[in-house]
Amino acid sequence: MPSPYRALFGHPGTKSFSAAGLLGRMPLSMMGIGIVTMVSQLTGRYGLAGALSATIALSAAALGPQISRLVDRHGQRRVLRPATLVSLAAVAGLLLSAQQRWADWTLFVFAACVGCVPSVGSMIRARWADIHRGSPRELHTAYAWESIVDETCFIFGPILSIGLSTAWFPEAGPLLAAGFLAVGVFWLTAQRATEPVPQSRGQHAKGSALRSRGLQVLVVTFVATGAIFGAVDVVTVAFAEEEGHKAAASLVLAVYALGSCVAGAVFGLLHLKGHASRRWVVGVCAMAVSMVPLQLAGSLPVLAVALFIAGLSIAPTMVTTMALVEEHVPRTQLTEGMTWTSTGLAVGVALGSSAAGWVVDAFGAGRGYLVPGVAGALAAVVAFAGYRRLRPRPAVPGAPPVAGHHGHGGRDAPAEKQDEGSAA
Repeated sequence: MPSPYRALFGHPGTKSFSAAGLLGRMPLSMMGIGIVTMVSQLTGRYGLAGALSATIALSAAALGPQISRLVDRHGQRRVLRPATLVSLAAVAGLLLSAQQRWADWTLFVFAACVGCVPSVGSMIRARWADIHRGSPRELHTAYAWESIVDETCFIFGPILSIGLSTAWFPEAGPLLAAGFLAVGVFWLTAQRATEPVPQSRGQHAKGSALRSRGLQVLVVTFVATGAIFGAVDVVTVAFAEEEGHKAAASLVLAVYALGSCVAGAVFGLLHLKGHASRRWVVGVCAMAVSMVPLQLAGSLPVLAVALFIAGLSIAPTMVTTMALVEEHVPRTQLTEGMTWTSTGLAVGVALGSSAAGWVVDAFGAGRGYLVPGVAGALAAVVAFAGYRRLRPRPAVPGAPPVAGHHGHGGRDAPAEKQDEGSAA
């Protein structure tokens, strides 16, 4: 392991909570596709399967920030365990109702409750931020590592979920995802030494973290970015089916995640200068441009190469996004702020999947890649329009320093102080 990553895990407890975070995040890539596979096998109704998957995604998008707000106020252990038990009970009800062919409305009720699942990735990043507060280089490496973990989940999760549901029994994929969630969350919350200490009630910022103008830009941009991911997934499956190799779609999408994983590993080794907002805009624009070659892919091998290249811009952009969230959101709302970006992605994935499915049905898979292309262009437009909100604010001559929320001088810190922490 390269030295920055080796040093990263020199702190006590970091290996354990990172491993727990890996298990706890596996359902992110397994549950939705597992539900689709299960329901389509049991009922043959792909429309119902897709609607249930979208219900879970939208429910998680609505409930996730609220759970994270409670975490910021009361701590991870007190909030995550009850929320996870609710989600696990809902998964059990969904599997049972699908297997027993209960009325469709019962499936949707349970699917909506599954969305109570906590944002485990935000919990892990909050622990890294607490450990490396005031150490931007180490935090940059930590966020890069977490992006690698995210992509690892998306490489292996769908393969596990689809493979088990088709090889064993239809409920196997979602059942394993629920097992990962239970083990990951309860293992994570058992590690009290690295859990961020909740601030006293008087120190909590009023209102939602989404009141931050900078966070608003990040979330809206991530809605468009999520639409890229959702559309690419759907269109790639359709494209592979038209080519007569539908099973190869999971491998092609794994190559997409692999590109991001490789880029994240390299990005974590770099010590970059300049403010993070500039790198973020460049990353979003690179994601948009990378969608253009997909329109020209005429075969699965060419598509795999194009997606690998497209994936190279994902992890660096995500890493930079987390650094900007930390900069623009008060420390007492950091977990909630990070979860809002995940919410934006989830909403975007649902919208992108729906739009791509409609385009594929109407015009074929070849035209389907226009959807992520348009989504990428929208993301770039929003990023450019909101760039001014993300730039460091100049210091006011003679003004006293503003109390920071994580030791970097806060949102109103002088530009040179912000640049000092820009590597994060």
